[in-house]
Amino acid sequence: MTAEPRFLSVKNVADELAISEAQVYTLVRSGELPAIQVGPKKVWRIERAKLEEYIERQYEATQEAIRHGLVGSGDED
Repeated sequence: MTAEPRFLSVKNVADELAISEAQVYTLVRSGELPAIQVGPKKVWRIERAKLEEYIERQYEATQEAIRHGLVGSGDED
């Protein structure tokens, strides 16, 4: 059994969240999703644990919005 990698690429995160790579870059640049740049080409990498923390924060924010009636029908994909 192979352990999951500690760090994910922007593409991996985009696939995991079912969003575009541009949206991941926006989250990273805003600081909402912590990431690091590594190597001589300064590629972005997101630690799996940070991604899971981000997802958990989004669940909490969504639940708070629901409690306050700030969420629409959510019929979009």
